[in-house]
Amino acid sequence: MRILSVRRLRGPNVYLDRPVQVARVALGDLTERESNHFAGFPDRILDAFPGLADHHCAAGEPGGFVTRLHGGTYFGHVVEHVAIEMSHLIGRPVSFGRTVYAGEAGLYDVLIECPQDERADSPLPEALLEAAILAVGQVLAGRPPEHEPAVTALREQVEEETPGPSTASIIEAARRRGIPVERVNALSLLQLGQGCFRRLAWAAMSDQTSAIGLEICGDKELTRQFLHRAGIPVPAGGRADCLRQALDLFAQLGGRVAVKPVNGRQGQHVHLALDTAEAVMGAFVAAGGDVVVEQYVEGLDYRVLVVAGRVVAAAQRVPGHVVGDGTSSVEELVERLNADPRRGNGHEKVLTRLRMDGTAVALLQRQGLAADAVPAAGRTVWLRDTPNLSTGGTSIDVTDRVNPELAQLCCRAAAVVGLDIAGIDLRLPDIAAPPPFDGGAQGALIEVNAAPGLRMHLAPSVGTPRDVGGAIVDALFPDGRDGRIPTIAVTGTNGKTTTARIAAHLLAGSGLRVGLTSTDGIYIDGRLVQRADATGPRSAQTVLGDPTVQAAVLETARGGILRQGLGYDWTDVGVITNVAADHLGQDGLDTVEDLVHVKALIAERVRDGGTLVLNADDPYLRELIDRPRVRAEHKRLVWFTLDPENPVVRQHCANGGMAYVVAAGHLVEMVGEARTLLLPAVELPGTFNGAARYMIANALAASAAARALEIPRQVVEAQLRSFSSYDRNPGRGTLLRIDDVHVFVDYAHNPAAIEAITGTVQSLWSADRCVAAVTLPGDRCDHLLAESARVIGRMFTRVVVYPDADLRGRAAGEVPELMCREMTKENPRVRCEQAANVAEAITKATAMTGPGDLLLILYEKLDPVLSLLQSMGARPVDAPTLPLPSPQL
Repeated sequence: MRILSVRRLRGPNVYLDRPVQVARVALGDLTERESNHFAGFPDRILDAFPGLADHHCAAGEPGGFVTRLHGGTYFGHVVEHVAIEMSHLIGRPVSFGRTVYAGEAGLYDVLIECPQDERADSPLPEALLEAAILAVGQVLAGRPPEHEPAVTALREQVEEETPGPSTASIIEAARRRGIPVERVNALSLLQLGQGCFRRLAWAAMSDQTSAIGLEICGDKELTRQFLHRAGIPVPAGGRADCLRQALDLFAQLGGRVAVKPVNGRQGQHVHLALDTAEAVMGAFVAAGGDVVVEQYVEGLDYRVLVVAGRVVAAAQRVPGHVVGDGTSSVEELVERLNADPRRGNGHEKVLTRLRMDGTAVALLQRQGLAADAVPAAGRTVWLRDTPNLSTGGTSIDVTDRVNPELAQLCCRAAAVVGLDIAGIDLRLPDIAAPPPFDGGAQGALIEVNAAPGLRMHLAPSVGTPRDVGGAIVDALFPDGRDGRIPTIAVTGTNGKTTTARIAAHLLAGSGLRVGLTSTDGIYIDGRLVQRADATGPRSAQTVLGDPTVQAAVLETARGGILRQGLGYDWTDVGVITNVAADHLGQDGLDTVEDLVHVKALIAERVRDGGTLVLNADDPYLRELIDRPRVRAEHKRLVWFTLDPENPVVRQHCANGGMAYVVAAGHLVEMVGEARTLLLPAVELPGTFNGAARYMIANALAASAAARALEIPRQVVEAQLRSFSSYDRNPGRGTLLRIDDVHVFVDYAHNPAAIEAITGTVQSLWSADRCVAAVTLPGDRCDHLLAESARVIGRMFTRVVVYPDADLRGRAAGEVPELMCREMTKENPRVRCEQAANVAEAITKATAMTGPGDLLLILYEKLDPVLSLLQSMGARPVDAPTLPLPSPQL
């Protein structure tokens, strides 16, 4: 077995609402061979991985996979389950897996869930599958699997990549409130919310954390001075950047002192209760020679967490220590303590492992002990002076005991230095007592910390855990807001780009700054900011992450859904324009029903209470609402139709529902029995006096989406009238004129779209007046190419065919040859010529035209076509002034 390729679906997808890895696996010699074909294999694999006995598999209960093993299952399925089990062994719990036939004997797609906040490019999922394949191969060979080294290495990698407790608490709190949250790479940086409501948090810092406040807190002497000037009790002391100054301060202060680096963090190189000049000298050197020397304050260590001007948690901090049992050495006691699964390296877990380093050894010597000494039962042996959790300390929750006056003092200290989130360090006899009036024997405020650790509050060793992540999220999103902007997702086979563009135009009319993703790029407030096929998840994330965007319209194509999943979790409105044959033979899609399954994801990911807009004239979409995952009963269903007598719409409105239809020549909003006219269909730009019925359908769908977001009806009508086809919808039914010849430019590239376009132009120009210059994408199957060519052959007698610049795996000239062959079969009168490129095709086709003719151009890339036409003197036609007939609506 071997892995041929891997891709990551990072958002909701057709398999799961969470990230999934899809690995194409070749079974090789194991093709068509099952687990029960190898004597003893099922029992041996269960012995190697006992947890497999609990896997449900398709049975839906523990033991389901065991039954499949003994009954016989292919080895792609076996490695899927072994990889999931190994994922649990390394502390990466996932539950979903599936193995899907990939269209060829011995070829399977193995799908395995990935943790939601694991970075998209993490090597872990593929490494797990590789390890599972190796282990299964070893068991098949009759050898014990040698997976333990891989498990150990992968476990360490999980610990490195997994969000730490502080970050995880913010993620959990945000999701609990329905706030979208995205982890940036493998960092502790989080993007919360969307668009103009987007906020950033980096551990216990936010985008409102003052840079000046960070600088002040980074200088412990400057912090001490700020607090002292504000009348907050702090220890007496000062800064020393040379040994003489340090010794002078020691002498001036009289009594024991603390020495710490001016820019220190996490208790590193902090020396407490020093009572000799020699000790001060040693501490000065160890701390790097730029220190604060201050009065040592007796008392208990406390940390008070202030968020947005209020105390949300408080903990008593206890330095790292062990307690003797009378039989174990200090080293053995430390090893036993570090075996606690809550302890890890650094900040990865709620507690940090104790280290028997030089600092610990020196402190043991001060207590008359060594590492191999056996302390008496009950004796506390200190391994650190400082109480930081990062050096192995523990915490006791004291939130409910904080004196109210002391709480006010802590909030004032955070405000003085300019922090929205601050950890206030205190030394006091008792946090329940009123604060001292000056620093000294009665206690003092020792430090103010920016980006304070949250672990001590989330999982105290003693006492009640506090939801400090929730407090930070509440401060970022007050009043219960979910941080979301109004969002519309649009998909379908044809018309989705135009529908998305119209919807964005309608929203903009109400004063919203709209972000739009579409086939030709990303637009912010109507301006192109990135030219690309922007219908995938990354483009959606670009728009939703832009802090200037107030509403989003996201064209969402099949390719992005299948290759990467969605770039969002939920939308307010989902629009599906239609589903027709296209892209068949690609990405495992063989039938229109397969396409429906993919497009249905847009309907599934409309939030409960949101609006689902569907085409009632499409039989596939009429059946979509019966799918359980769509949960149509939890959504507001709105239909649109070109047929006012459509029975689905009539029944829907009879039941009080809403629909958008064409009736009596008008676009009409129907709610129950009420009818409201929007505008005459012939006045909708781009319809050519109503001939382009597909454009009317797109406008109905976009209107339904905008009205679902409560855009006023008058705004919708005005914006529909102002939707210039040339400026707002280039390349979709763009009508130009060169002298006495009209030029119609469109992107149609499948049978249904081509039939709609050719039907429109031939309702305006007779067939004998029409010439076509056309191309088709080479990545479509022969059947679709042939059917598209036959549609053109039925409608035109003068055609120039040219190849796409990107042949998409086809041989040069293959697609034009196929097209001309099929056109001639369909209509022997067709004059079909071939051109080497689009420029030659347009030149040849133009030469075939005469005054009053129409040239239809179907393109691959729009810009080269428009540039060439402009050089030929083409100019836009103002459709309402055309002497065109008004087809019956």
